[in-house]
Formats: sequence, structure tokens, C-alpha cells
Amino acid sequence: MMNRVVLVGRLTKDPELRYTPSGVPMATFTLAVNRTFSNQQGEREADFINCVVWRKPAENVANYLKKGSLAGVDGRIQTRNYEGQDGKRVYVTEVVAESVQFLEPRNSGNKNDNNNDYYGSAPREQGNPFGNSNQNQRTAPAKQQGYTRMDDDPFAGSGQIDISDDDLPF
Repeated sequence: MMNRVVLVGRLTKDPELRYTPSGVPMATFTLAVNRTFSNQQGEREADFINCVVWRKPAENVANYLKKGSLAGVDGRIQTRNYEGQDGKRVYVTEVVAESVQFLEPRNSGNKNDNNNDYYGSAPREQGNPFGNSNQNQRTAPAKQQGYTRMDDDPFAGSGQIDISDDDLPF
């Protein structure tokens, strides 16, 4: 049997972080996921999907995502039930996220700030999960940093690449 969900959408409001009586963090949020087709009026509709995430990822979601953030969720669907205040059984279906990916830079709301690179510029101790706070590090060549920036072409200047037909998978 299989129960797998992969979603990409925007948060409809800030995540809510709570703790169980034993101290385990839990965050809940709702993703608005656009449908791939338009309705008869030509408008795109969206589904609003409740998600829950536990432990350290829950704290990360609460700290780094906010209303409107683009996020990817990988998890499973779960239905639970409880007895409501009126005595009737209430059923709740939600996605239990095993991982949540932050799909936008943290400072994406500030488009005019040219001092920030793709991942933001706040030091790790101020809440930047990427920790790239050194101003000189951003201006140093990628080879000195030990990584390739997303907008750098790793094959630039390498000329033609020789690949044997035996190395091709097709």
C-alpha cells in the first residue's frame, strides 16, 4: 500500500507552533495549491490543504515561513477523529509532513535590496538557516568558496566535452 503526498503551494497564514504536554513541537499551516486547470470563467482555483509537521522541522517552519511563503511539502495523508463539544464525532484529514522545503529566499518580499544574495544576508545567529553572513564571501570567486552559485555556469569556458557513446544511458 502507498500513502504519499507531494505539494507545492503558498501558506495562507503564519504557521501556528504549539508543544505537546511532553514538550514535542508541532506546527500547523494551510497550503493554497493552485489547480492545473481553469474553471468555466477562465479563473484558476486553488485547494486549501491543512498540514502538520513535528519536532525540529516544526520549529523551522514556524521560524522561517510566514503567510504567502512558497513551500514544498512531502508527507502522507492522515485522517483522525475526535468527539466535538456537541458530542458528535469530528473527522479531520490533513497532510503529515515528513519534510518541508522552503522554496523562496527568506527576503523575497524586498525586491529592491541589491545587497542580499539569493539566500539572504542575515548571519546564522540572527536566524538565517544558510549562515552565509560574511560580506567578503559573497564577492569572492565561486572557486574560493568551494561551491557554485546558482546563476554561475559550471561549464563556462570548458569548451566541448568528450563523451564516449558507451557512457551514454541511451
